[in-house]
Amino acid sequence: MTVTSAGPVVPLHALVLGAALVSAVGGCRGSDANEAAAEPAGGAITLWTDSTELFMEHPALVVGRPDRFAIHLTDLTDFAPLRSGRITLRFQPRDGGPPVMATQDAPRAPGIFGASPAFPRPGVYDLTLIVESPQATDSITVRDLRVYASAAEVPREVEGGDAGISFLKEQQWRTPGFRSAFPTTGSVAESFDAAGAIGPAAGRFADVRAPIAGMVDVEGVAGSPVPGQRVERGQVLATLTPSLGEGGSAYAEARARLREAEAEYARAGRLVAAEAAPPRRLQEAEIRLQAARGALAGLGAESLTAGGRVAVVAPVAGVVVQRSLTPGSRVEPGAPLFTIVDPSVVWLTVNVPEAHAALVSRSSGASFRLAGTERTYATSRVVSVGSVIDSLSRTLPVIYEVMNRDGSIKVGATARIQVRTGRRAEGLVIPPSAVLDEDGRPVAYVQAAGERFEKRELSLGAREGDRVLVLAGIQLGERVVIGAAYQVRLASLSTSVPAEGHAH
Repeated sequence: MTVTSAGPVVPLHALVLGAALVSAVGGCRGSDANEAAAEPAGGAITLWTDSTELFMEHPALVVGRPDRFAIHLTDLTDFAPLRSGRITLRFQPRDGGPPVMATQDAPRAPGIFGASPAFPRPGVYDLTLIVESPQATDSITVRDLRVYASAAEVPREVEGGDAGISFLKEQQWRTPGFRSAFPTTGSVAESFDAAGAIGPAAGRFADVRAPIAGMVDVEGVAGSPVPGQRVERGQVLATLTPSLGEGGSAYAEARARLREAEAEYARAGRLVAAEAAPPRRLQEAEIRLQAARGALAGLGAESLTAGGRVAVVAPVAGVVVQRSLTPGSRVEPGAPLFTIVDPSVVWLTVNVPEAHAALVSRSSGASFRLAGTERTYATSRVVSVGSVIDSLSRTLPVIYEVMNRDGSIKVGATARIQVRTGRRAEGLVIPPSAVLDEDGRPVAYVQAAGERFEKRELSLGAREGDRVLVLAGIQLGERVVIGAAYQVRLASLSTSVPAEGHAH
């Protein structure tokens, strides 16, 4: 965040030296390698505080020969250049004496200041750079700047000192989302990768079939739900007129027996009430009535319309995903009519590799991403853990329950799953946005200096939320690109000089 101070400016902690005095200014002057080898060596320094990044280039420092510093200041709250404000440079001689002062009231270009101090005597100086800007207030210390008595004493630039990927400050400032950060240490839940698929949860899927042979009622089809439409349990989906074939005859006979049983039950009730028959007769009539009702229900005719048609009802609430109806067509018993799924809760079946099967238990949580998306979902509980390794795939099936209230998880989708083992690992962690896939290998880009980057191949461990464990490839104290890393990769593939160049 932006740092301000009402009193004297206090240096911030965690200053990190990105590059010592090296031959970096040759690139800004645009000279070739042969010319640079004969020139006095300047320097390039990169430092980060909690709120500001300093990238400073300077020529060889010689007594009586003022030359302009190129001071790049970046606001680390949004990685934008400092667009206004005043800087003060205080060069304190290490051997004592009055300091050399230089000020600049505003940047010459966004983020770039260019003070030109003049040194009266040689020696080693410590620089204190005071930043006073609406974006940030800071105090940055740069130590061990050497001033030479004459140009003849200055060491010469060495050819090949600028290895790495060049990504200028002007490019960084103009790249949306560009950010960098130091890795941190922490613990990450151990996990492993597995593949799986989304299926309907038990009791939330219904394959509705024709209960009897019959004709699809034309009028009933007009009001039948279509795929994508939600239905409630017990809702009428379609109606069938029973056929005169085998299924229809059985249905008609069952209805006739039910009518007879209902009439007998009513008559027995009247006789028992008049004490003209023993109570046992009413009990026997009730038993026959229940049997007749069960026989009719066995034919799938629990719901009857006033016209004697069979109503096909939804056994579960959910969304219609398939409808197989043709008005006026004849269907046989068991013919598929509708498929209904309740997607509010789904099951994720994970194929755990045999090598990791022993690490899975009913307490093992998981997170996953669907194919073609970057959104991460979490499971709610373990439904079951298989007890047999599949002989062909050599995997163990594990089923997780997943809440899907917004319906974004589609039944039938494939997924990549991170299965947690319940153990935790300690080490260096970075955000997943810092990791790029390059031909199947994870890589990241380290900011070795203000405008110089290096590609690192990584060995990764577990991933948990917004943290990835790094086993090798990055060291603590190295700054990593965590936003717009792909743009740095594109810069590494380019051999041309950026058109904007330096605005020094």
